[in-house]
Amino acid sequence: MCNFVAKKTELYRLVLLNDAEPYIFEFMARRKKQNYPLIEALEITTLAAEGKAMGRYNEKVVFVPMTVPGDVVDVQIRNCRRRFMEGVVVNYVKRSPLREEPFCPHFGVCGGCKWQNLPYSEQLRFKTEQVFDQLSRIGKVELPEIKPCLGSKKTQFYRNKLEFTFADKRWLTYEEIAAGGDIERQPALGFHIPNCFDKVLDIDVCYLQAEPSNSIRAAIKAFCIEQGYSFHNCREHQGLMRNIIIRTASTGEVMVIVVFNEDAREAITSVMEMLKERFPQITSLFYVVNTKWNDSVGDLEHICYAGKDHIVEQMEGLQFKVGPKSFYQTNSEQAYELYKVAREFADLKGDEVLYDLYTGTGTIANFCARRAKKVVGVEYVPEAIEDAKINSSINGIGNTSFYAGDMKDVLSDKFVEQNGKPDVIILDPPRAGVDERVIEVILRAAPERIVYVSCNPATQARDLALMDSMYKVVAVQPVDMFPHTHHVENVVKLIRR
Repeated sequence: MCNFVAKKTELYRLVLLNDAEPYIFEFMARRKKQNYPLIEALEITTLAAEGKAMGRYNEKVVFVPMTVPGDVVDVQIRNCRRRFMEGVVVNYVKRSPLREEPFCPHFGVCGGCKWQNLPYSEQLRFKTEQVFDQLSRIGKVELPEIKPCLGSKKTQFYRNKLEFTFADKRWLTYEEIAAGGDIERQPALGFHIPNCFDKVLDIDVCYLQAEPSNSIRAAIKAFCIEQGYSFHNCREHQGLMRNIIIRTASTGEVMVIVVFNEDAREAITSVMEMLKERFPQITSLFYVVNTKWNDSVGDLEHICYAGKDHIVEQMEGLQFKVGPKSFYQTNSEQAYELYKVAREFADLKGDEVLYDLYTGTGTIANFCARRAKKVVGVEYVPEAIEDAKINSSINGIGNTSFYAGDMKDVLSDKFVEQNGKPDVIILDPPRAGVDERVIEVILRAAPERIVYVSCNPATQARDLALMDSMYKVVAVQPVDMFPHTHHVENVVKLIRR
């Protein structure tokens, strides 16, 4: 529940001012009847999955957000289950010596960067422990010693892509409401409040993406207010301004995509011209008209208003074309470290056939191509495959082949027969992991080595268990792509038994 507070009268005011739904009142009524306890002096002992912190009360786990190990807190329980409880802090009895002062003014409200109050060394330590716990508990496979999580050199301004949402009314914080008085409800351009798809926190400054990101966001918001352009209301599906996506490359190139809710030609031109004139550093300027109820734009036409139809990323002398629909790791500098680990685990000698499954725009495939005889890449998104082919071409790489389609449909015994039996396979699937049918084909192809890159160690562990009969895990390297969050990338090397 958003901004839950112990005193129900104050929550009612918060609900009313933020136009929350009536079910919240029903929620509060149920909580009153259930009479959930206030736990005093609960010691927070460790971090848990999904970035939660936890303590124990009467042998039951209690999850408490925004706390760190060593905190002693009074906790108002808001959810009670058979094996665990969830609550919120109403008082700090003692603050942990581990605590650090968050650097972002939006910490605790926007829902991102939840570990800003924890030293970076502690974040890395827990991410290493998290990988071990999930691989051993879920996968139940024999593991070597797991290497310490590889930290990111940048812990601020490290992202190369952010998406901001327009809303006709900004979210009011509890502190604003508690201060009393008249509160002006201005429109917002920022991030969704956690678990509230229709509520948006207006962002003053975001420490995730370097300039000109903050300046562009502030300028387009001010311009649209000045021009009287309406901001989107997702419940009523009204309002012109919908989203803005900003991509910044390591080469200094900048892509901006503005999403409009209707094809209002005069207003679109006005916004585009303002961005073009005020920010000459934008090298790729797009707009999208999205009249659907949902925010997905991958299936819609991206119209290039000015500049190139792509930006260029650079890695170890290689250039990678990134279009408006392309996937590219969102931490460019740390992506280089991740791919070096994957290439090292692949242990290529120059005469191997390498399959790069879930290849995206062919970044790993092209990154490894000069150390392999042949590279075969497969990816679901056709536009990404076209970029992968272009990336091979512009880098003078001639030993790659790329195929578009659903992995479980493309990768088959016949496909392996036609493209050559792989000596090494690199997997970099989405969070859901690898489909079991794909694993069956991989096991029949029987490569000497498999390198599994994952953004979700839990599903990775599940997949390792399915491969355990034929493959042994010999190396594990966690990599931190997202400082101040619980997310961790993990690379596993397997060799055939």
